[in-house]
Amino acid sequence: MSKLMKQEEMETLRELIKDVGTAMLTTLSEDGLVSRPMKTQEIEFDGDLWFFTKKGTNKYEEISHGQDVNVAYAGKSYVSVRGRAEIVEDLDKKKDLWSKAYETIMQTSYDDPNVILIKVKAEAAEYWETGNFTKKIAFLYKRMTGQSSKSTDVNETVELNR
Repeated sequence: MSKLMKQEEMETLRELIKDVGTAMLTTLSEDGLVSRPMKTQEIEFDGDLWFFTKKGTNKYEEISHGQDVNVAYAGKSYVSVRGRAEIVEDLDKKKDLWSKAYETIMQTSYDDPNVILIKVKAEAAEYWETGNFTKKIAFLYKRMTGQSSKSTDVNETVELNR
């Protein structure tokens, strides 16, 4: 895949998720998959997604033991991002991404040593555009029959291995 193509696909994903403030982050716990709502940081998507959390949370523990995650967005379109998560404790990065709203939500400040960032490096994304009735019908057809053709494809998968 050409670098230009990856850039175009990255732009498409950026447009699809930019106005969706809350995503569902899925991690693997000892009991199986767990999803929870997370506020995506308001920065331009460049292949990495960023979330604040605290040490001692289940998601912190789960990512410490298994980095494979999924992040799902639902808005004007549906986007599912598969990636690898890592815990980031960089004070400058926390300061850059911090907003006053987090002081209220998390009841602390960015320099609290228990506040950490989750960085998800996107590896692939799949998206469904829901702009019109024809696309919805085509999606249902594909789901029911297991068949796809150019006229019924309503979703795209983008490999983002960088």
